[in-house]
Amino acid sequence: MGLRCLSHFSGRGSRRLSTDSFLGRVASMTKPLLAQRDTVTEATVHRNAVYLPAAVDAGTDANNHKEDSTADSKSTMKGAKEPSIFCMTKLRVFLVSLSFAYLAKTMSGAYMNSMLTQIERRFNIPASLVGVINGSFEMGNLLVIPFVSYLGSKLHRPRMIAIGCIVMALGCFLIALPHFLMGRYRYENSLSVSENSSTIAVCLANHSQFSMAAEQSSEECQKQAGSLMWVFVLVGNIVRGVGETPIAPLGISYVEDFARTENSPFYIGCLQIATVLGPLFGLLIGSYCAMLYVDVGFVDPEDVTLSLLDARWVGAWWLGVLICAAVSFFVAIPFCFLPKSLPKEGEENSAKLNTKGNKTLLPAENAAQASTKIREIAKDFIPYLKSLSHNPVYMLFLLITVIQFSAWIGMITFMPKYMEQQYGISAADAIFLIGVYNLPIICAGYFFGGLMMKKFKISTYKAAHIAFWSSLVEYLIYFSAFFMVCKNAKVAGLTMSYEGLEQVSYMETNLYADCNRHCGCSTKVWDPVCGENGIAYISACLAGCDISNGTGKNTVFRNCSCISAFGNDSAVLGQCNRENCGTMLHYFLILSLVCCLIYSFGAMPGYMVLIRSLKPEEKSFGVGLHSLAARGFAGIPSPIYFGAMIDTTCLKWGTKSCGGEGACRMYDSDTYRQLYLGVPSVLRAVSYIPCVLVLLILRKQNKTLVQENKELEAREEENGPVEQKEVPAAQNSTHLHQETIDL
Repeated sequence: MGLRCLSHFSGRGSRRLSTDSFLGRVASMTKPLLAQRDTVTEATVHRNAVYLPAAVDAGTDANNHKEDSTADSKSTMKGAKEPSIFCMTKLRVFLVSLSFAYLAKTMSGAYMNSMLTQIERRFNIPASLVGVINGSFEMGNLLVIPFVSYLGSKLHRPRMIAIGCIVMALGCFLIALPHFLMGRYRYENSLSVSENSSTIAVCLANHSQFSMAAEQSSEECQKQAGSLMWVFVLVGNIVRGVGETPIAPLGISYVEDFARTENSPFYIGCLQIATVLGPLFGLLIGSYCAMLYVDVGFVDPEDVTLSLLDARWVGAWWLGVLICAAVSFFVAIPFCFLPKSLPKEGEENSAKLNTKGNKTLLPAENAAQASTKIREIAKDFIPYLKSLSHNPVYMLFLLITVIQFSAWIGMITFMPKYMEQQYGISAADAIFLIGVYNLPIICAGYFFGGLMMKKFKISTYKAAHIAFWSSLVEYLIYFSAFFMVCKNAKVAGLTMSYEGLEQVSYMETNLYADCNRHCGCSTKVWDPVCGENGIAYISACLAGCDISNGTGKNTVFRNCSCISAFGNDSAVLGQCNRENCGTMLHYFLILSLVCCLIYSFGAMPGYMVLIRSLKPEEKSFGVGLHSLAARGFAGIPSPIYFGAMIDTTCLKWGTKSCGGEGACRMYDSDTYRQLYLGVPSVLRAVSYIPCVLVLLILRKQNKTLVQENKELEAREEENGPVEQKEVPAAQNSTHLHQETIDL
């Protein structure tokens, strides 16, 4: 426009001199105003834009000058909108930072669950104690949930999230700390072969080693791996739970407060991506760390005689924990520079105009609002609780959640161990397969379930039927896992007799036979060897071997009297490979994929039943109570009693250096399978009783609504249009996304 006006003026010649001089005087008058256009308000800019053309003649030149003035006013207004872009950037920075916070917390949670077997072996503790460590995260979470829920809005939410991330990093550091305090990992070994000796008498070495072990002082033993160093892991997991608590509720509320209503579901949906990527990264890191020896970088790999399949193998569990600690710490940094509040998205300009006038009043108003909110919460607590207790659908749904979560949490916690013991794969492979097979398909099920609810506008009654029948179909398919059997590993004295007959024994006396009595072997050490007959023995001594040749992983035992009865007399380090387990493992993975898809497909409709059963004013309290019950009555006790149940199937316990039982080295896989699959099946069967009651109640409510709609239609014909009652197709989708993330 500037070039066009310039050519227009130059074409008119000297006839416009008087007008041009007048315009020059007007420009000189308005120069101070234009110099301050960055600080002038939009109203002042508008008045200047109108004043300038009014001072000019009504001719063509006045119109052209009006165009120039309008252009100046537009540029001034554009400059005034720059803070809007800046405020939007802050909201987006918060959203990106919150996504990384979600990534950090879910990644550390998935990683810790994948490393439970490694922690069990490293600290030589039973599975029940591992369950306590796993449940301690929920304990820490429950400790601060009330404070975060009720006082979070009064505090600086971004900084509270930053503190939470730092506390979470501190918890991860405490978990990894024992690795640097305990020294090198020393696993059970019946032989100590020097590099300069390639042949040793097995029985003689066995006698001398155990006589030396018996002479160790108790003080030295207490400093080794069987000490109470696992308490650091327990406390660190509690601290990690405390740090994780403010991320979801404060982050979601911050987004909802300052984002547009129509944009909030999209922003929260973006956070769901982080909740999927976090566990995936955590499991992949866990799989990689499980393949590294615990003392990686400090021990020569050639000196380690263990394989990944050995029950004594311990991966570098501490390495991934430090990675999670570093991620959590760096994620906290952006939150430290974000403001306590932002203008509502799309209202930045009006907020800027009122900032100066209201600046001194905001702290007092916020404090008054916060105190009023707390008083209202305290005042409404008992009435809400009473109202929810008289809501049959909600109370039955609460019971269903506790029972089914008890089944699922216990299964998920010990699934890597189950796959190791049942199908004879390493912990690294089990963790990797769980991440690759289960997580993506669960996300697909949630997506299609939510899409179906949105596209077809399904009522509460129909949503309850979808959730019930999808869960029931998955439950019936789930029973086929009982038939995906892989036989027990062949170990003489535990699952087989020394004569080659299959028998399961929990008695240590059965480890002795005529072929090994002359050696006086100890039954406390787990150092298995695989004979050429395909049977494993707890140690070379118990296999009746006289001598060993070679060093390290290449050690070969010969003249084994217990093996010679089968035609050969040699053995090598490690357990024997299990037969036909690969095929059954593939069937199990396909089954878990199908079950996860069907169950997750009905999860979103089922959750909508919970949301729609609540009154609008009770939703926050009701969903919070639902989460509290799931964590308190399922998340904490389930891993503990599942671990204690698994301990009852142990055939051979490891031995601590100071004596006493350590971590289990071998389980009865048949009994393990029956308990691991049987207990959840019983729990889930019980949960379908309240499910049926919920369907009956909703059916009755649905009939009442249909009858009321018929009456309204009859009134409409007589008196005109009347709004019909119906079961809401969707209520508070943003709140639904939020509570799904919290769970």
